Amino acid sequence: MRYLSDIIEGLAFTELQGSADVEITAVVFDSRKVIPGCMFVAVKGTLVDGHDYILQAIEQGAIAVVCEELPSRVTGEVDFLMVADSAVALGIVAANFYGNPSAKLKLVGVTGTNGKTTIATMLYKLFRDMGYKCGLLSTVENQINGKVTAATHTTPDPVVLNSLLHDMVEEGCDYCFMEVSSHAIDQHRISALTFTGAIFSNLTHDHLDYHKTFEKYLKAKKKFFDDLPADAFALTNLDDKNGNVMLQNTRAHKKTYGLKSMADYKARILENQFEGLHLQIDGEEVWFKMVGTFNAYNLLAVYSAAMLLEQDKTKILTSLSKLTGARGRFDYIVAPNKIIGIVDYAHSPDAVQNILSTVHDIRKHNEKVITVVGCGGDRDKTKRPLMAKAACEWSDKVILTSDNPRSEDPAQIIKDMEEGVDPAFKRHTLSIVDRREAIKTACMLAQPGDIVVIAGKGHEKYQEVKGVRSHFDDMEELTNIFKELE
Repeated sequence: MRYLSDIIEGLAFTELQGSADVEITAVVFDSRKVIPGCMFVAVKGTLVDGHDYILQAIEQGAIAVVCEELPSRVTGEVDFLMVADSAVALGIVAANFYGNPSAKLKLVGVTGTNGKTTIATMLYKLFRDMGYKCGLLSTVENQINGKVTAATHTTPDPVVLNSLLHDMVEEGCDYCFMEVSSHAIDQHRISALTFTGAIFSNLTHDHLDYHKTFEKYLKAKKKFFDDLPADAFALTNLDDKNGNVMLQNTRAHKKTYGLKSMADYKARILENQFEGLHLQIDGEEVWFKMVGTFNAYNLLAVYSAAMLLEQDKTKILTSLSKLTGARGRFDYIVAPNKIIGIVDYAHSPDAVQNILSTVHDIRKHNEKVITVVGCGGDRDKTKRPLMAKAACEWSDKVILTSDNPRSEDPAQIIKDMEEGVDPAFKRHTLSIVDRREAIKTACMLAQPGDIVVIAGKGHEKYQEVKGVRSHFDDMEELTNIFKELE
């Protein structure tokens, strides 16, 4: 519980009606979570306008309201604060309510289309292995020094975010590594957070259902770097054409990494096998348990960030060599008949190409690659044909199937994907709506030594069809099918 005067510190409000000398029990922006004595922040969302629920929030016990527009009528003794942007205000009051926890540890954010989860997770594992107490905020899960909590978004809302950071501070965490999505940046979920550093992985086609244009998607990512404090570091992938764009207007210390460019931190791939990667990083040769060129970039980003956080080079490389990546990222198993099954979260055209080009690079070139891939419903439709196209270009056979159709017709999603299949490849492509059946078919088509790639869901343990979530785990399905085929 905090006084309103403390919670609104640093908040640019145009008008205050009432007294700031009242105690606040909680900060909420969802009227369903209102409790007596709380502050309700009316945020204009993409689907719902919180201003429509101000009176309901007051009736349920809210004693302070932050809004952009006053309601036409008000009952009871309620404090009102008028602001220009409620979403920005929410970040500020949430941070103040929880005591500005991000300033009490070293917070590092990772943004980009692909690699966010792996980089954040590897940093968390690395620093834990080196003896630090750490927190993790990721797509797969949130962790507070080993204690796991479920993740519902890549980047949580400001209230949940600051609550988790507060718990990390209470636990004595030294660091927190978090994924920062373009949605979170655009919706001001990370406003009022104090970052020690930011990492940019890459930028490819994704989320245009939300941002509408690639330029707006790029600007959202860039804003994260533009807003960094002068004493933070800004680390970008120089091999990505947008790497330097991120650094154009930042006040932070600019650093780069890359496999091809003359970057501050460089690496070279010496060997790339299913068993792992042999890299030369800053002159040191190290064997890592992770696979593929894309993971060489991820490992280099982790190494670079750890160096910028003033860790010992030998300790970093020693610890990294022992660690594995995030769950659902190039997880593979081998069937008794030697079929290799790979499960990956690839859900963008570039990610599909990355995973399949990696398989192409490390196979012996006589095994067949059979890819099962789907696209999510109620998401960016423009990437559907591009994902199918990428799968066809890098596979011997492709099965188009459902991912999480959500409210859409799964058959229509597959039709959208089929638009990207070249006529010459159509006879090598199947469309099977049922994902379980698609995975089973791929395994039955495979011969000993062939590689079955299941793309799209990775770590997810559910499938959402017509708004209903049912248990579904790609790795579980693959394992069971391999047992059936013994």
